Amino acid sequence: MVWLKQKKLPLRMCLGCQEMKPKRELTRIVKNKENEISVDATGKKQGRGAYVCKSVECFEKARKGKRLEKAFESKIGEDIYEILKQRLEDIDG
Repeated sequence: MVWLKQKKLPLRMCLGCQEMKPKRELTRIVKNKENEISVDATGKKQGRGAYVCKSVECFEKARKGKRLEKAFESKIGEDIYEILKQRLEDIDG
C-alpha cells in the first residue's frame, strides 16, 4: 500500500471573524514600504499582509475593531477603508 503525502495547506487568520482558514479562501490586504495600503488580488505583492474573508461583513468587523490598524501598526484613514471595501465588493461579486 502506498501512502501519499498530503500537502499542508497554509492557514491564515481572518481579522474579521478571527477564524483560521486556508489562505486561498481569504483576501490579502497589504501595506508596502511606502505605507500604501491596498487589496492584493494575486496574493504576491511585496509588503506586510493581513487577511480577511471574502465578505464585506468580515471586513466591517475588522474595521470596527481597528484590527487592520493593529496589524499594520499605523493609522488608516476612512477614505482608504472605503476604497478597500469597494475593492472587496468587486472581488466578492
